[in-house]
Amino acid sequence: MDALFFYMFSAVLIASAFGVIAARNPVNSVLWLILAFCNGAGLFLLQGAEFLAMMLVVVYVGAVAVLFLFVVMMLDVDFAELRQGFQKYLPAGAAVGVVVLLELGFVALNWHSAPGAREAAATPIVAEVTNTAALGRVLYTKYVIFFQTAGLVLLTAMIGAISLTLHHRPNVKRQNISEQNARTAKSVVELKKVRSRVGVEG
Repeated sequence: MDALFFYMFSAVLIASAFGVIAARNPVNSVLWLILAFCNGAGLFLLQGAEFLAMMLVVVYVGAVAVLFLFVVMMLDVDFAELRQGFQKYLPAGAAVGVVVLLELGFVALNWHSAPGAREAAATPIVAEVTNTAALGRVLYTKYVIFFQTAGLVLLTAMIGAISLTLHHRPNVKRQNISEQNARTAKSVVELKKVRSRVGVEG
């Protein structure tokens, strides 16, 4: 049964990954990417990495992919102009794809040929410790600097996405920090004397 689900998730993952690069509309590409992430989470669950599966769904599908989707939909992108440069950058993209494919094949061959590679990969860090607890111990002890750096990178990406969304939009209200800090009570509050039973005229 596990083998059946593995091949099913893998087939859908490969098909959706191809749809990411083959779709003509960037919105459709993001939707294909979300499908690829969900099937990747299914593969993680089959390997017993429940924490990585949930993080793939919560972080990448629930935050990153949705952020990409909103940015693409809110930006005024000229799709015809983007398609014109496809053939221009096709050789460079194909060369990068070939290099990545060769690297993945090299890693896969060495991993299968290394003695005890599968057993070492499946062995937990400490006996009777769940996957989530083991990852937490490693992330917040040995790799805490890299973990914080990744958080800063994501923060920078979020700020860049907000800046791109507000770019070239004249009707968007922008915040002026200096004017807000220079405000005084006299400039923002107006006191009026109102007679009884008269009210205030609008």
